[in-house]
Amino acid sequence: MRWTVHSEEPLYKDPWLDIRVADVEITGGRHLQHRLIRTAPGAGAVVLDDQRRVLLLWRHRFITDTWAWEIPVGGMNAAEAPAAAAAREVEEETGWRPGPMRPLTVVHPTPGISDSKHHIFLADGATLQGTPAEDWEAERIEWVPLTQIPSLIAKGDIVAGTTMAALCLTLLAE
Repeated sequence: MRWTVHSEEPLYKDPWLDIRVADVEITGGRHLQHRLIRTAPGAGAVVLDDQRRVLLLWRHRFITDTWAWEIPVGGMNAAEAPAAAAAREVEEETGWRPGPMRPLTVVHPTPGISDSKHHIFLADGATLQGTPAEDWEAERIEWVPLTQIPSLIAKGDIVAGTTMAALCLTLLAE
């Protein structure tokens, strides 16, 4: 059944997120107060080189207190095209400028609580431009053989939903 939204009221808002409570009608005319998070869309890329290695960031996420590999993904600026945002994020986070990109997927990583939407692209190659824009984005940046992705997922070294979905789709396309 489709839930009917009767209202949304803001609880907290800043430039990064908008936390709300919604009055939603579910089955049998019942209502519930559902919390939700509204965010601007994001963009990122799976970058593959000619040796079928993928460009990954090894980073710590303090919220879950986990270390794991991730593809570069970040926020989109107002009026920025998704592909341009993905290319910018790759270069800012890794120091590598991605080559030609094509759409891979759109991921809604947490649709039960958030409208977060990630536009993910597949980039063919990259050219090193220098160091990442910020030193806090990742502990390490490495080219990891695509063939190692299943074992990294199995041992918990890839846990982020968007990264996992994008890499699994890339493997299926191989």
